[in-house]
Amino acid sequence: MTEKHPVTARKGMVVTNHPLASAAGSEMLLAGGNAVDAAIAALFALTVVEPMMVGILGGGVAHLRLPDGRHAVVDGLSTAPGAARPDMYRTVSEVLPDYQETEGRQNHFGVLAMAVPGALRAWCHTLERYGTMPLGDVLQPAIRCAARGWRATPYLADCVADNARELATDEGLAAVFLPHGAPLRAGDRVLRPDYADALRLIASVGPDALHDGQLGDALVAHMEARGGLITAEDLRGVSPIEREPVRASYRGHEVIGPPPPSSAGVHIAQMLAVLEGFDLRAMGSGTPETVHLLAEVLKIAFADRAVATADPAFVKVPVGRLISRDYAAARRAEIDPARARDWAPGAGLLESPNTTHVTVADGQGTIITTTQTINSLFGARFTVPGTGMVANNYMYNFDPHPGKALSIAPGKRVFTSMAPMIVMRDGVPVVALGLPGGLRIFGSAMQAIINLLDHRMSLQEAVEAPRVWTQGHRLELEPGISAETEAALIARGHAILRVPTVGGGMGAVAFGAEGMMTGAACWRADGTPVGIGGGLARPGVRFVPDQRF
Repeated sequence: MTEKHPVTARKGMVVTNHPLASAAGSEMLLAGGNAVDAAIAALFALTVVEPMMVGILGGGVAHLRLPDGRHAVVDGLSTAPGAARPDMYRTVSEVLPDYQETEGRQNHFGVLAMAVPGALRAWCHTLERYGTMPLGDVLQPAIRCAARGWRATPYLADCVADNARELATDEGLAAVFLPHGAPLRAGDRVLRPDYADALRLIASVGPDALHDGQLGDALVAHMEARGGLITAEDLRGVSPIEREPVRASYRGHEVIGPPPPSSAGVHIAQMLAVLEGFDLRAMGSGTPETVHLLAEVLKIAFADRAVATADPAFVKVPVGRLISRDYAAARRAEIDPARARDWAPGAGLLESPNTTHVTVADGQGTIITTTQTINSLFGARFTVPGTGMVANNYMYNFDPHPGKALSIAPGKRVFTSMAPMIVMRDGVPVVALGLPGGLRIFGSAMQAIINLLDHRMSLQEAVEAPRVWTQGHRLELEPGISAETEAALIARGHAILRVPTVGGGMGAVAFGAEGMMTGAACWRADGTPVGIGGGLARPGVRFVPDQRF
């Protein structure tokens, strides 16, 4: 029995991690827009109603499949400021779990934690190139929600309560999320009038409102006043990059995902290539044998990840080698089916799990699956005064130690685990999916693909099924993994950690016969699928009361 229910429709499907964002996307489809119009409208709405996860000062990755069959990956990830240096932080440890920590947590909170934002420019680029509607129209649901308000969900209220101390240090965040000095509660009305004004300015001026205009001026002034690094030149230099996806085969399907600096395309392909040598269907879902193999391939992926996820403009990335059949066979031969082993993982850099995801498909063949974030909950825990814009803390994703593949460098893009994936068979889409969850994203996406292709689960079952995760230390198990499986894994040498969730709320769209689509969202977030059916009247039909036949 699944906790949520899927939705089936033919004219379009919108799946986001908030009902009002799904409504915003659906509004675009109902107004005659395509999937890209809907996705960008949903993302802007999410910056209002899911402000702890995503914002126009963040970054992310979008994966599109166009009606003519082409795929495009739009890289809108944030970059290090031009004045950033490899040694700009004082580190506190050379080993996990504190490897990524710095004195004063300067890469977590405040102006030195903020990277140059890439989201707004990338969203507007994607809309202009692949959408059909004006930016001003696409922004209207978000503006309406910010100006008129919405009711806080329990999820948002819990996030505010967990971070109330840091939110109180910023006047803009405190005014919205700590009304009367106390955390807002589920059901409270939330208003963001200053952010509504910022969105109206973007609707009028376009992305230059931030990258060469009034909003950017406010950001730079705040940086100068507080000792931050982002300059007007940094903002003007922001440009998304369109990249070719990574393609791999798995059990007669083509699995397509984003390339570096995202981990997903490379390492999902790598893990699936190793697993294809095992009969996972016969082993069963959630069994000791299957979970053990999942743990081992996850460790393999993380052992290789340090050389495969940095910005390819700065680091040579051996993609072909990592996803090759020969390399998979060599790695597979090293797996002991009866015993956990060490795979010499790299530094094990961390990413925030606080992200959002949107998957949209229309009836004309456009699909977009996109993951976006401001990194940690409420990003760097400050707003740009007078604008309501919440800053990212993407500098946390860099290695704070100099001389590493993922070390800080001016203009370098952050690495990410974002996994907006599309699976095809014989050139026809089978499923598009993605999720938030930091380091746990691409492993969770891989498991959903296995659930569908190996274990023959329904889409709803696949996104809700219990997950596991490790990067070479403790093996995390969700509650749905049985105690018997846990005991067997311990006997194999795994150090087990029980966790409430592995990764965040997955949103997926599956494609069936005669254009039918199924949308599903899992219990780990406020995810809501909305399907579009019906349509306009049959041509030539009208109501004439006295018409005779």
